[in-house]
Amino acid sequence: MHHTISKVVKVTTTTSTMRIPTRNTASFALLTAATAAATASAFTTSPSARRAFVSRASSSASSSPSSSVMPFAKKSVSSSSGSHEGLPRHRQAGLSMIFGKLFSDGGAFAAGIDYSKLEHPGPELVKAAEEGRVLVTSDKDPNLAVATFAGGCFWGLELAYQRVPGVAHTAVGYTQGREEGPTYTQVCSGATGHTEAIIVYYDPNEVGYDKLLDTFFGRVDPTTVNGQGNDFGKQYRTGVYFHTKEQEDIAKARFEEEKLLYSKPIASELRPAMPFWPAEEYHQQYLEKGGRSGVPQNAEKGATETIRCYG
Repeated sequence: MHHTISKVVKVTTTTSTMRIPTRNTASFALLTAATAAATASAFTTSPSARRAFVSRASSSASSSPSSSVMPFAKKSVSSSSGSHEGLPRHRQAGLSMIFGKLFSDGGAFAAGIDYSKLEHPGPELVKAAEEGRVLVTSDKDPNLAVATFAGGCFWGLELAYQRVPGVAHTAVGYTQGREEGPTYTQVCSGATGHTEAIIVYYDPNEVGYDKLLDTFFGRVDPTTVNGQGNDFGKQYRTGVYFHTKEQEDIAKARFEEEKLLYSKPIASELRPAMPFWPAEEYHQQYLEKGGRSGVPQNAEKGATETIRCYG
């Protein structure tokens, strides 16, 4: 544990601080042991349990009569603008992975994602996920069907679906994992089992599921294992996650067709959809809002401009 922390301190240039008792050896040993134990088990505990732990750890640290300051890595994507420093993305949160389940936004104790900031369909997606449900149609508008796709970095794939006529709403988030309420930092660690994904609300009377598959296969190389473009890791694996038997049948037939187009095996997953947890607000419609460059990209229906995946 100490060697790992030292490595983070050595390489980081942007730091926040937390106070840990160092002169009181017994207190420091207890806090270190508690931190190590919580970090090791963090991916199997509930968000409420993590918040309870960090509250106790904070009280323990602040009540010590003698303390020194230990810096830890600040997450580079914590600002509301969602800016990212450099490529590929799977390395950007690397230094903060150690504390990813205990701290968020590069300095505050973990409180998870503030879902109250999300616009529709975010709130109903959160409600369904908390209840362990996979939506077939929108709770708010039952005329809209729901589909889920993963194609590497979710920013570019979301914009592609925003442009499809018949698609009413999109949201980016995390799916196919067991952890409840995962955050970007946690998913980037690769330890939660989630993949970055897009959920699409569409009107079946205007666009068929087969057309949504056209968009998916038009954006991804389905033979790439655990990644797309510059982004690699389990959290960037691609997949089609069906919500109904009808979607499953259509997708299976399409996968058989795609196999004939490639010499390598298809790596994209074809599995039943699991609960979908929306990502942080700044990730939603990221490229339409301007992305990293601050230049908004066209999300109008039928738009054909080249999508700049990182803004």
